[in-house]
Amino acid sequence: MLKSLLVPIISLMALQSCAQKDSNTKTKKEAKKMTTTTTNTNLDTATFGTGCFWCTEAVFQQLNGVEKVTSGYSGGHTAKPTYKEVCSGTTGYAECLNIVYDTTKITFDELLEVFWQVHDPTTLNRQGADVGTQYRSVVFYHNDEQKAKVEKYKAELDKSGAWDNPVVTSIEKMEIFYPAEDYHQNYYINNTGDGYCQFVIRPKVEKFEKVFKDKLKKTPNP
Repeated sequence: MLKSLLVPIISLMALQSCAQKDSNTKTKKEAKKMTTTTTNTNLDTATFGTGCFWCTEAVFQQLNGVEKVTSGYSGGHTAKPTYKEVCSGTTGYAECLNIVYDTTKITFDELLEVFWQVHDPTTLNRQGADVGTQYRSVVFYHNDEQKAKVEKYKAELDKSGAWDNPVVTSIEKMEIFYPAEDYHQNYYINNTGDGYCQFVIRPKVEKFEKVFKDKLKKTPNP
């Protein structure tokens, strides 16, 4: 199933590069450290890098139990990176998604299942037409339990032969997450008529909906 899902996804992603769609006419707010304040003790956080964050933000937003998805940057070595700086490939940051979820409705294991299937974890520092360390496949673990699970599933996937090539997903400790500029948030929801959304993101979302239809919420929340 993984091979049949990944082939059309990868070919569609090659149609256009995420970085090519950046607009200099939009105001970019200063990035800041991500903080979550809540009284719900059932909430936890997962942080995944799957290439261009526009492409998979819309996927995770649809999962029942996911409370909030924020596009941003992690894994780098400079303070307060901008999109332009991250796209240069010199900051060490990866485009990623910070996913706040309700553990009574969805588990980290289930989120990992989606993670493995909605991008190609065998291409080093590349997803389709997007090339560079900023597009690396990566899981930023928040605790030892998450780390152990990612290592276990990565090893099992390699042994299973689900892909022809080895899984190169990086496993990195979460240090800091900077939310991306406002115009990157809820990109698919706010730009459904855009060509990139129509030809790259929409087909990926539709295939995801077919495979994970039993895990979807009725109305995706931004």
